[in-house]
Amino acid sequence: MLPRFVVGAPKGRSGKTTISIAIGRALSNRALAVQPFKKGPDYIDPSWLTLACGRSCSNLDTFIMPEETLLPSFGRMALDADLTLIEGAMGLFDSPEADGLGSVAWLARLLKAPVILVVNAERMTRSIAALVSGYQHFEPETHIAAVILNNVSGSRHRDKLVNAVESHCGIPVVGAVPGNQELTITERHLGLTPSAEKEQAESVVATICEIVEKYLDLDAILTIAKGAPELSIPVRDLAPKPACIARVGVLRDRVFSFYYPENLEALAEAGVEVVPLDVLAARKLPDLDGLYIGGGFPELHASRLEANSRLRADIAAAIEKGLPTYAECAGLMYLCRAMRWQGRRYEMVGVIPAEVELSTRPAGHGYVELAVTAENCWFPRGRVLRGHEFHHSRIIPAEPIATACEVKRGYGIDGRVDGILYKHLFAAYMHLHALGNPEWARAFAALAAEYGASKGKAGTDHEISSRAG
Repeated sequence: MLPRFVVGAPKGRSGKTTISIAIGRALSNRALAVQPFKKGPDYIDPSWLTLACGRSCSNLDTFIMPEETLLPSFGRMALDADLTLIEGAMGLFDSPEADGLGSVAWLARLLKAPVILVVNAERMTRSIAALVSGYQHFEPETHIAAVILNNVSGSRHRDKLVNAVESHCGIPVVGAVPGNQELTITERHLGLTPSAEKEQAESVVATICEIVEKYLDLDAILTIAKGAPELSIPVRDLAPKPACIARVGVLRDRVFSFYYPENLEALAEAGVEVVPLDVLAARKLPDLDGLYIGGGFPELHASRLEANSRLRADIAAAIEKGLPTYAECAGLMYLCRAMRWQGRRYEMVGVIPAEVELSTRPAGHGYVELAVTAENCWFPRGRVLRGHEFHHSRIIPAEPIATACEVKRGYGIDGRVDGILYKHLFAAYMHLHALGNPEWARAFAALAAEYGASKGKAGTDHEISSRAG
C-alpha cells in the first residue's frame, strides 16, 4: 500500500504551494522519502516541490497524457517512496471539461487519494463550515479527509474556525497557519518565480518549513496518508538502456528552465545522450546532433543573451546546416531575429524571420490542441498534439513563415497556427509532454542520429527526410 494524499483548495491562491512545500520538507526531515507530484501542466511549482522533497516532481494531467499512461508514470515515480504528496491546481472541481473530467477531484478519485483542503480563512468564521460542507457534498465520492486553515488572524479566529469545521463537517482541522509575508514566494506575470532563478532558494524553502511546520499536525497528516485504500497501479517495466545513437544539446539554465523530466527521460530511452548547456556561459556550440530549447523567461536575461553573439551565431549556422532543433515558447522567442521588451530591442539568433514583442497581457494561456496539417520530419500529418501554452509575447513576421499545425484549441502564434518549420527546426508556443506524445522523442532521436551520420559523409548537405515516421 502506498500512503498518499492530495493538497487541494476551493480556488487558486489559497496557499496550496506554500503548504505543500512545508509538508514535503517537514516529512522529508523525518527521513521519509516523499515523492511530490503536481496536478496540471506546470513547471514552476514542481521546481519548488523538487527542492523541498529532494525528489524530482512529476506532473499528472489527463488532458496532456492519457489515463493509461498517467497511472504507470505515477507508479514508477512512487515505487521506492514512503508516501506521495500531490499538489492540486486551481479549485478542487475546476476542469477543462464541463463534466469535471481532469479536475483535481477527478484525479484524487482515480488515485483513491484522500484530499486535504487548504482554505484561505481570511475574513471568515462560521461560514467556513458551509463552504467545506459544500465541497464535501458536491461530488461526494471525492474523499475530503481534513482541512488546513490558511491566513488565520489569531487564536480566537482559529478556535471559531476549527469548531465550525469539526462540529458541522465531521472532519479534522490538521493545520491553522497565520498570515505571514515571509511565506510569500515572489511572483511575476506567469506565476511564482522558478526556484532555479530565486537567489537563496534553499533558504526560502527552509524558512517556509520552519514557519509553517509548527502550525501543522504532521502526525495526523501521516495518518490520513496511510489510510488511503489499496490501489492497483500498473508499473511499466523500464527497457534496458539503449546504445547512444545521438548527442542532443539542451539549453538548461537560468534562462531556459522549463523541461518536463519525462521529456528528457524519453530522449534518453530513445538512445539520446543529453548534453546540458548554459546559454549564458557557453561561448560556442559543441559538436551536436540535435538541439532542444525549452521554455523560460528570456526577456529577463535579454541583454546577456544579446551579448553572447558567438553562441547565437553558432546556433544559427548549425540550424542552417540542418541541425534538428526543437524549440518551445521561450526557445521560439530566442530563435527569432529580435526581442522587444520594455521599450528596448535585443538581437536574438535570427533563424526565424520575425521579431518578438512582449506585453503585460497574456497572449496565450491554457490547454492547446494542434492538428498537424503540413508534411514535416517531426510529426505525421493528421496527428493531434495536446499540450499547453503560457506566454505574454507575440511574433511579428517580416515575411511569410511556414507552419506545421492548425490551432484547434488555444492561441499558438496568432490564434490560427503554430509550429514554425524551417529546414529541420520545429518551434512552437505549445509545450509538449512526452507521455502524451510518445512519438516525439523517437522522431527526435532518429533525426539526430541521421544528422550525426550525415556529418561524416563528404560533401553532404545534411538533408534529412521530410516525413515523420
